Amino acid sequence: MAYVGTPIDTTNQFQSLQGKRFSGDGSTTAFTLDIAPSSVFDIEVFVENVRQDPNSAYGISGTTLTFTGAPPSGTNNIYVVHQAKAVGTIDVPASGVVPASLASNIISGQTALTSAPDDTDELLISDAGTIKRIDVSLVGGKMTPSFHAYRNGDQSISNASLTKIQFNVETYDSDGTYDHSTNYRFTPAVAGKYFIYAGCQFKMSGSKLYQTRLYIYKNGSAYAYNHDTYDDGAQYQAHHTIQKTIDFDSDDYVECYAYLEGHNTSGQVLEHSDLGIYFGGFKVIGA
Repeated sequence: MAYVGTPIDTTNQFQSLQGKRFSGDGSTTAFTLDIAPSSVFDIEVFVENVRQDPNSAYGISGTTLTFTGAPPSGTNNIYVVHQAKAVGTIDVPASGVVPASLASNIISGQTALTSAPDDTDELLISDAGTIKRIDVSLVGGKMTPSFHAYRNGDQSISNASLTKIQFNVETYDSDGTYDHSTNYRFTPAVAGKYFIYAGCQFKMSGSKLYQTRLYIYKNGSAYAYNHDTYDDGAQYQAHHTIQKTIDFDSDDYVECYAYLEGHNTSGQVLEHSDLGIYFGGFKVIGA
């Protein structure tokens, strides 16, 4: 991988090993260096080829090297060796790292997401210490397919006979899997557990009820029902609700049926209302 940031400046920012020679005169104790060491331990000092003790033989102040005793007279009999210490620092400037400097598969946080992510949007997770990317659709799952529908207009039904309820208006249908015009059934096409619910308003015009039932049918057979009977025959209207968690294969479907029995043989209706006669369901996450 290429170096990220400003390249190391080996020419100006770091010393190579450097030396400085002086000639003693038996009285001078202070000598000027070309480079200021950070401490006495950053240089090696020799007098007459004998290395001097940095703890006691000399001191440093900026570029001034001061001996505790004057070196003897001699030509170039004093020399100093610098320990190749860095004399500068390298900072990566704000503009030093650009997208081209990074591998193309790095996910950055430069742009904020202001709406719900798509199923194919990706997140980063740690899988036993290994960073991996994962589609949003695989995290937690979604409560879809889902739908909610209701009955617009009263639906007449025969006395003492099962009738499929025609929920003909959709409030929503996430995946287009509810048929609100022909079969009035929910076929999710995605296997899993689904919470199915329904409500129905029964009404007998000008007469009294004996019995009402609300059914959930799966694949053409009764799966669950709620019912009530009215022994005194004084009931003209009734409302039922029902809910059930159902296992679905990819080709299963579900419908609702109603049963009303009363004194009359005509005038029975399922009274329309988006509050009182409805049908819906959604996929259960984690079940």
